[in-house]
Amino acid sequence: MQRPQVTSAAGSTVRRPILLIDIMDTVVRDPFYEHMPAFFGMTFQELMEAKHPESWVKFELGHISEQDLYDNFWRPGAAGVPFDGAALREHMASRYSLLPGMAELLQRLAAAGYELHACSNYPTWWREVEARLRLGDLLPWTFLSCEGPMRGLRKPDPAAFQAAALHLGVLPADLLLVDDREVNAQAARGHGMRAVRFVDTGRLEEELQAAGLEF
Repeated sequence: MQRPQVTSAAGSTVRRPILLIDIMDTVVRDPFYEHMPAFFGMTFQELMEAKHPESWVKFELGHISEQDLYDNFWRPGAAGVPFDGAALREHMASRYSLLPGMAELLQRLAAAGYELHACSNYPTWWREVEARLRLGDLLPWTFLSCEGPMRGLRKPDPAAFQAAALHLGVLPADLLLVDDREVNAQAARGHGMRAVRFVDTGRLEEELQAAGLEF
């Protein structure tokens, strides 16, 4: 693929950075912290103490199926309640919503010629996000922890970023990560990428422009 190029202030031709965009709590509001505990009638802390410490991560990595998640949702010995897995998925899916201004900002970046890719630690429930919000109209779901080139890898593991660079055929320096978690942004920088921590849409726009992006 021929990557878009721009002319720097010094007159040399340079590649535009390819943007890797985190999804949950960067583009889409994550219902995990509020709405999943509410489904079980628990506080977030109570849910963290009762749920299995590994099942959700294994689900995100594509190592277990959705039914395996439900069958092993609770920590052994915890006072977990029986539940309808399909009802939990629907409860979560109905709470997905776009963060203010992000759709418009991604559209502007794409219109300016920047190559965008999702880069998300998320399980197969990403299809529920897509069905409701049509994020695929804004950017492709290229890098997911549950499948595709990044399958079995989660940020901030440097191997996740290396998988993205290899798949795109570029150097880490050609990539810019946008992510709401500073640990992921720091790991990306440590791998030779640029990174911006997402706080809100207005600040993200300012930081991208400060990083030299024009849109």
